[in-house]
Amino acid sequence: MWTIVSLQTHLRVQRAEVSTTMESTVKKLDVTYNPINERNTFTNGDFITGQVMLEMGKNCQIDSLFVKFKAKADVTWSETYGKTTVVYHSKEKYFTMKQYFIQSKDSKDGEYVQLINQTSNYPSVVAPGVHVYPFTFQFPVQDYPSSFKGPHGKIVYSLEACLSRSMRPNKKESTTVSFVSKPDISNISALKTPQRMSMDKKMKVFTSGSLAMDVNLEKSCFVQGEAIKVVSFIKNNSSREIKPKYCIYRKHSFFAKGKRKVHTKDLIKEEGSPIPEKASETVTQVIAIPRDAEPSILNCNIIKAEYRLRVYLDIKYASDPEVKFDIVILPAAQMVPDGPSSSNAWFGTEPFGNPAASVWNFGPSAPIQPSAPPSYDFNGMYPSLNDFS
Repeated sequence: MWTIVSLQTHLRVQRAEVSTTMESTVKKLDVTYNPINERNTFTNGDFITGQVMLEMGKNCQIDSLFVKFKAKADVTWSETYGKTTVVYHSKEKYFTMKQYFIQSKDSKDGEYVQLINQTSNYPSVVAPGVHVYPFTFQFPVQDYPSSFKGPHGKIVYSLEACLSRSMRPNKKESTTVSFVSKPDISNISALKTPQRMSMDKKMKVFTSGSLAMDVNLEKSCFVQGEAIKVVSFIKNNSSREIKPKYCIYRKHSFFAKGKRKVHTKDLIKEEGSPIPEKASETVTQVIAIPRDAEPSILNCNIIKAEYRLRVYLDIKYASDPEVKFDIVILPAAQMVPDGPSSSNAWFGTEPFGNPAASVWNFGPSAPIQPSAPPSYDFNGMYPSLNDFS
């Protein structure tokens, strides 16, 4: 007769035997992809090829073996109100594609899953040894956001291999893929127009007189490493010397359940020459955007990566008057090989997305084509430029 203790011991032994048997049968499952360039960075329309490697210790009946290519954004943070902690979470799914190597007749996929190359000649009984299953997917040409990782959210493109067997837990292995989105010129063309902001301030208390500042930018979009030319006309009718200062800062915003979590970080701080009292000057400052600054992300509903240029006047014993510009940073060669060194290159005569365009010259596309064109759901994800605030 089984006692409770002996029954628990027996069940633990059985589970250990099942685990040991599975480990000895399936020695290794791995998924890898072939690099497309030195940085392993992909963009819209690129083909990604790779292989699933399965190493078996003995003959095994497999229900299904597939590789999944997917993209999603996820946001999570928590806030404490007294004794209550509230978790804010949101996610967006962009696409899911699957390629089966071995497929069970009973397998079911959701409506957002696109099947690629559904038919295969791989046997369901896998012999001992190493088996390699090649695959090919194509990145959608639609305007999906770039890969991103922040303190409260991430945008991830990944490949996942999944092995399913009867009466056994599924075995999964995955790897992430770096993706940089091509800018949608139809959405950002307005950002190449000149920008201008003005302010004036009457001084009080420790400083008398007034200040006026008129600041001009040639455009609002720049690529990584490009220089921003800031031209300012400053009229100092105050009783003190003033000094123009400049700051480029990054703003990460995360959205969930109607709430927003914001993180800002100063990237560059510079200052110009002092302007004496009762004087007017036109000042030009050239500020280089860091080459490693991440591209702006404006096409995600729950995560935004934005940039601001702040121009202000440093005045002793008084609040500093300022103006702020929204700027957009586009990917350059540091993120995508052969990318442009200037944002003006995005607005040439070559149609955007043409593989022959010099700004995105990855070389010839892979000759392998998916068996069926993917179908994707946009779900109204694209924000307008008015949302860039």
